[in-house]
Amino acid sequence: MTGEPRDVGPAGSSAPDVAPDRRWRVVVAGLVPVVLIAALLGFGLGRNPRDLQSANRLEGREAPGFELRDFRTGRTVRMSDLRGHPVVVNFWASWCADCRVEHTDLVAAWQRFGNQGAVFLSVLYQDTTDGADDFLAQFPADWPNLLDPGGRTALDYGVTGVPETVFVDPQGRIDHKQIGVTSYPLLARELGRMLGDR
Repeated sequence: MTGEPRDVGPAGSSAPDVAPDRRWRVVVAGLVPVVLIAALLGFGLGRNPRDLQSANRLEGREAPGFELRDFRTGRTVRMSDLRGHPVVVNFWASWCADCRVEHTDLVAAWQRFGNQGAVFLSVLYQDTTDGADDFLAQFPADWPNLLDPGGRTALDYGVTGVPETVFVDPQGRIDHKQIGVTSYPLLARELGRMLGDR
């Protein structure tokens, strides 16, 4: 029997090969997500951190409300209950090296301004309570340390990483947001001004 050679498929069966245009569709469909992810990563990594910082500015706006539980005491803290007090909200994690750097300044500010009506709160960011317990065993802090299930509060406050500290005035508005390490001079300046404004 003569004629054109036939393609032989699996198990010796005669079957046409996959159409070339179908192969291209499969390749293109596989490449589209890869290209999109690469573009998104490239855009994000190429952004100026100052642009990101200004995009997250909340100063002058009402502080987003929350109701979070202190993972050590089980007590619930509501932002709405803190009206009339300046509030320092520090977002932190036990794995964060800069959180260790700023911790002694937070403690010093709390010791100075806590008995004058300032409220300090820490919100755990993308961390475990075991890690936080270990951190606080080494670096004690006697103010509430709050769990943030799903990171909703961090999202509401525009947190992009830790540490970040938000200063809320006695009227419940965001007075200042510090991205990165906070310092005792900054804490003293902000709290002194807000306590003087009462």
